[in-house]
Amino acid sequence: MSKITIIGIELAKNVFHLHAVDSTGRQVKVIKLSRLKLTEYLHRSEPITVAMEACASAHHWGRLCQLLSHEVRLISPQFVKSNNKNDRNDARAICKAAQRPGMHFVPVKTVGQQAVLSLHRVREMLISQRTATINLLRGLLTEFGLTAPIGRTTQFPLCLRIL
Repeated sequence: MSKITIIGIELAKNVFHLHAVDSTGRQVKVIKLSRLKLTEYLHRSEPITVAMEACASAHHWGRLCQLLSHEVRLISPQFVKSNNKNDRNDARAICKAAQRPGMHFVPVKTVGQQAVLSLHRVREMLISQRTATINLLRGLLTEFGLTAPIGRTTQFPLCLRIL
């Protein structure tokens, strides 16, 4: 059996598809693994190149792979093209994309970087919800014949502040 040099993993919530190739690009292994089995497989493997699409859990898996001395290649989804869309074919496409010369890879984010980005996303959502609530209230007040000036810092007339 040929030595595996690159594996492409189609990430999911519970069932992961893995496509492994040797140094010539020839398919060596195609398997479907549970979350626990994938973790065990990565622990048992000699250091190899692990390629994944840069998606929701990719940075978590990337950090785990780096911890286990694997080289991680996160690929932007726009560069992973699969002919017949299914998880098995996607794993093959990820593996092929990782082998392309000149391919740019996404760096694995640290836990701290992900935490800061998460805070920014939550803040953006809260601002959006606040704006939507203000606009909803303005619209509802208009239905009662009360108009309110545009903007969140505008002073409402005293009668509206009492409401």
